[in-house]
Amino acid sequence: INMSINKKSLNTLEKICGEKLTLSSLILSIRKGEEITQVSFAKKLGVSRQYLCDIEHNRRSVSPKMAEKFAKILGYSQEQFVRLCLQDLMAKEGIDMIVNVTAA
Repeated sequence: INMSINKKSLNTLEKICGEKLTLSSLILSIRKGEEITQVSFAKKLGVSRQYLCDIEHNRRSVSPKMAEKFAKILGYSQEQFVRLCLQDLMAKEGIDMIVNVTAA
């Protein structure tokens, strides 16, 4: 199953969250939605619980390669995860642009 988030779904998620969707908030939402502990989810992703906690609380960034890996493991759109990753990295640098990612 390849789960993609379209613009309408993205807008709905952002309204529910009350903020702009980030990769961190998406990962946290997926984990909570699946009712999985941080320890179990971290094992599933192949990272430490502390690293996952730092990602979920926006204390650590995820590389585009890691975002792609997480998407594959979780069965979500790789393009969406990488787009959110790049969007987050740009926002941390104070760059306010929309990132579009297309598969080659």
